[in-house]
Amino acid sequence: MAGIKIVYLGGGATRGPGTLASFVRHAAQYAGSEIVLVDVHAEQLELVRRVGQRIVEAEGADIRLRATTDRRAALHGADAVLSSFRPGGFEARRFDEHIPLAHGVIGQETQGPGGFFMALRAINVLKQVVAEMEHICPQAWLINYTNPINIISDAITRHSSIRTISLCEGPIYFPRTVISTCGLDPAKLDAVMIGLNHACWSVRHLYDGQDVMPLIRAAAERVIGNPQIGRTQQRMVELAVMMGHLPADYFQYYYFRDELLAELQNAPRSRSEVILSEVPSYYAHYAQQAEAEHPHLDPAKSRGGIMELELAVDVLAALVNDEGRVFPCNVPNQGAIPNFAAERVVEVPCLVDRRGATPLVQPGLPVHVAGLVEQLGHYQALAADAAWQGTRTDGIRALASNPLVLDLPKATLLYDALAAAHQAHLPERLLK
Repeated sequence: MAGIKIVYLGGGATRGPGTLASFVRHAAQYAGSEIVLVDVHAEQLELVRRVGQRIVEAEGADIRLRATTDRRAALHGADAVLSSFRPGGFEARRFDEHIPLAHGVIGQETQGPGGFFMALRAINVLKQVVAEMEHICPQAWLINYTNPINIISDAITRHSSIRTISLCEGPIYFPRTVISTCGLDPAKLDAVMIGLNHACWSVRHLYDGQDVMPLIRAAAERVIGNPQIGRTQQRMVELAVMMGHLPADYFQYYYFRDELLAELQNAPRSRSEVILSEVPSYYAHYAQQAEAEHPHLDPAKSRGGIMELELAVDVLAALVNDEGRVFPCNVPNQGAIPNFAAERVVEVPCLVDRRGATPLVQPGLPVHVAGLVEQLGHYQALAADAAWQGTRTDGIRALASNPLVLDLPKATLLYDALAAAHQAHLPERLLK
């Protein structure tokens, strides 16, 4: 690979050092490249640059690092823009979790009303980003990790000329949840998952070349109800046995909705509050490693782990080097999954080379799981359009169509309450 320029939006976030560690691990593929970290938080941004620089130096990587709060300046000459940021921070996520729960609806960062307002906030920023890219670096690839990636990618692919691929490790990790819980070896699993981001099912699930489902059914009796096994893991095994396919973890919010709602309402702290309490310790760890001769990111002290966004690192290398490798990607369907519109962004295996990510044709989802995924696809399109160019009315229509809501008066109450909480991060057209 000839050296390229990568602009990393959200480079000062808690996952920043782990992402830079991923690039360094693949330094041979990125020799001579420059990574420009961009963030609105200057102090955190500089800290991530410092610890990243120490990692680069310690490993002898031929990668240059810069940091700036000036996004437009950073975009000049960019070959790729990596997007992984959280508009409003974990404080905004706290609203996304708590306000829906107060109205008897699951609050979550990518699902339901919380995910919807995360999309509104993120697209409000990314609409500006792609407009700048169209003017400054129109040939650059946008590699998106900002959640909820399915709604964001749907909006950008239909309303912008910028080439974009959205990524999530879910299709790689979701099958392993069930396999590991059942005491099986994930290394022996050959699984393919398709559908939407955070809403995909396996259409191939082979274990040592044979159908894994009989093994999962045999293990289910000792797994389900076992107090030593987490309830999330039990739910995934139960869902796999009933549906005959390996599920995305996020399906628990739909197929075990009442149980999850009660859990979330009774929890002493929301997930965002847990993370907020941990954030200072992450940056303290990064500050220590920025001064270390041989920096080492401790997985227990680093947000998300130490090799973050590695799928993006691999996919970008395949794009630039014309490698022709297959990865799970979120791109317009183009006939890959039957019964989905050609323009709908889906999550499927894609052949990645210099042309981009070409979706590979898949069998259709079985009818007993397809309905929910198709409904989520229609909601995804409505949410994307509302975020990109809609009004309050469009937003309420989209939210009312979400399977976790499906109630117009409640959708209206939720929309207005969350819009008021997030008004600093939303365009005026969505507040009227």
